Amino acid sequence: MTLVDTFARDGLPPREQWPDLLIEPLGYPAQLNCAVALLDDTIRAGHRDRPAFITDSETLTYGELGAKVDAICRVLVEDLGLVSGNRVLLRAPNTPMMVACWLAVAKAGCIVVATMPLLRRKELQEIIAHASIGVALCDDRLLDELEGACERLVRFSEVEERAAAKPAGFEAYETEADDVVLIAYTSGTSGRPKGTMHFHRDVLAMCDTFSREIVRPRSDDIFIGSPPIAFTFGLGGIVTFPMRVGAASVLLEQGAPDKLLEAIERHGATVCFTAPTAYRRMLALGVDGRISTLRRCISAGETLPRPVWEAWHKATGIAIIDGIGATEMIHVFISAADDDIRPGATGRAVPGYEARVVDDEMNDLGPGVVGRLAVRGPTGCRYLNDVRQLDYVRDGWNITGDAYLVDEDGYFHYQARTDDMIVTGGYNIAGPEVEEALIMHEAVLECAVVAAHDDERGSIVKAFVVLGPGLEPSDTMARELQDFVKATIAPYKYPRAVEFIDSLPRTETGKVRRFVLREREA
Repeated sequence: MTLVDTFARDGLPPREQWPDLLIEPLGYPAQLNCAVALLDDTIRAGHRDRPAFITDSETLTYGELGAKVDAICRVLVEDLGLVSGNRVLLRAPNTPMMVACWLAVAKAGCIVVATMPLLRRKELQEIIAHASIGVALCDDRLLDELEGACERLVRFSEVEERAAAKPAGFEAYETEADDVVLIAYTSGTSGRPKGTMHFHRDVLAMCDTFSREIVRPRSDDIFIGSPPIAFTFGLGGIVTFPMRVGAASVLLEQGAPDKLLEAIERHGATVCFTAPTAYRRMLALGVDGRISTLRRCISAGETLPRPVWEAWHKATGIAIIDGIGATEMIHVFISAADDDIRPGATGRAVPGYEARVVDDEMNDLGPGVVGRLAVRGPTGCRYLNDVRQLDYVRDGWNITGDAYLVDEDGYFHYQARTDDMIVTGGYNIAGPEVEEALIMHEAVLECAVVAAHDDERGSIVKAFVVLGPGLEPSDTMARELQDFVKATIAPYKYPRAVEFIDSLPRTETGKVRRFVLREREA
């Protein structure tokens, strides 16, 4: 069918600015609606009575979720007058209602713009203006920041009340596989967020590449995780990956490590998605006898330090699946699982993707040489009306902004974000390497390393350190950490400045906002 509202289609970058898309092997039909594929097709496959989403207060089966989604679709179309291509902002924590609204927006042929619950009015207004959003659906507890910011604000309670009066069934809008279904905003680790546009087929592609080939989910799995659904790491890990195979998922409104650990134990979760910091903090809380049901642990969002991987493996016997992904690519594109894991390496290109390490002129670099990571596959960067498209895509490849080296066996080893490389005294130093050395010290809970201005050297390595419980900052502690780094890696890489802080600045998805620290030092 023809799109009625063509704003998103018109806002795509020119085709010559797109990356090469390797979509043929996945064999998707020209007409495709991802909500139908994830929900209706899963019900038809015999999963109607199986649990889909679980909280401490409710459990929705796939059949119940399907009925709820159809009713919400009727509210969107019949009551709110939405037409295909309209953007709908969603604001809520990870709840079954958030999932149902996401699926309903997609099934009705509209476009999801899911937002992090912690975003404030200014940030929401920027997204609403940039994506030209006329309707927002919001959890009743999160209305304050949206009041007056959107043309039409509808409470979840009103949506549910209206949906309860609707007849059963809804005929899904016949979307094309390459119709935009999601505008996902980057988490802003490097400044102003960008709106990345993803098609219906992209939502399935992340399930049929990384999830199918690396995570390898089963229908009897119980997924759990901390990332918000508005973050594509969370959308895949706790919504679409389990739905694609008819598995269940536990939704947590608060995903802090202590809450996550308690919920894993309480619900008998088998697959966990969270960030490296959470695995480290759960170890500190004590995991003995509490996570015996887990069979898969997946980490992304930040580089996974080898000491954290080793400590988790020693304590649990589980080899954490590391991965690098990007909002621009929708999910993970380099990873490894089981016997293919090499601690300290991110992994190899996920089946369906290709990856290279290149120089500034896009020439391939040999094994062991640090350069820029270039990736292509069935998904790729398409920014909404943003000149930064020209920075991200070159010669058909996505340039992710990560510095990597690849070894003789095709394993990719993360070095830093390209803007986290520190040049000091004639040396190039990768901040994450220094961070990994620091967190090996028992006093360090977490840390971040950036360049700080120095009149003599131009820049020096500076570490921001969060100490473990009960430890006090001191000059003696700073010198102890510096000496520890000198003894662990090449001495010239040690942090010449150490500042102790209570917490690191992070995005809501858990990524360290190093640009905030860099700007402060500048």
